[in-house]
Amino acid sequence: MQQNKKLLNRLGLLLIFATLIFGIFLMARSLANPQEENNLEKVTDEGFLPSENGKAVLVEFSDFQCPACGIYYPLVKKLKTDLGDKLTVVYKHFPLSQIHKNADLAARTAEAAKIQGKFWEMHDMIFEKQNEWSGSNQALSLFSSYAVSLGLDKDKFLQDIDSNEVRNKISDDYQQGVRLGVKGTPTFFLNGKKITNPGNYDDFKSTIEQSIK
Repeated sequence: MQQNKKLLNRLGLLLIFATLIFGIFLMARSLANPQEENNLEKVTDEGFLPSENGKAVLVEFSDFQCPACGIYYPLVKKLKTDLGDKLTVVYKHFPLSQIHKNADLAARTAEAAKIQGKFWEMHDMIFEKQNEWSGSNQALSLFSSYAVSLGLDKDKFLQDIDSNEVRNKISDDYQQGVRLGVKGTPTFFLNGKKITNPGNYDDFKSTIEQSIK
């Protein structure tokens, strides 16, 4: 009986040792690739993952004043047209205000338009007129004219563009991007996984089609 007790004690010590080693392994793995662990935690929020098979979700962290984002804009728009309901595109604001003086205002413009049901229409107009407002000192006036051309209530638009609701939405998107390791724009996540920016439309479409189950 004494021998059995010693054996149980040894087994207990081995179990504790094995648990300790496994814990160290998990910690080392997390430290070696913190971004992957962070993504797995965060991408389940706010429509990052497809709700059903046969569909894909493309999340774009973008800056309206970013020239590269302007280049990718027509590609993403064409993807939405060509893939239809197989693809959901989620736009996240990541204004690089340190180098793009009108980026934050542009983001707030889109969100103010969203309140009146015209987010994507304003999104498209802002990108298509990027050269017009990008370096302007009268960007607010230009954005207001875009709002009027889309049939928005101008007074409400100007009120919403400075509201806490709109500012908080921009801030929330930006902070989420920071947590996910976004460092530049555009940055894309496909079905919750960060992807390398495709070099052309065909590669972009192929990448998405391969992700659709």
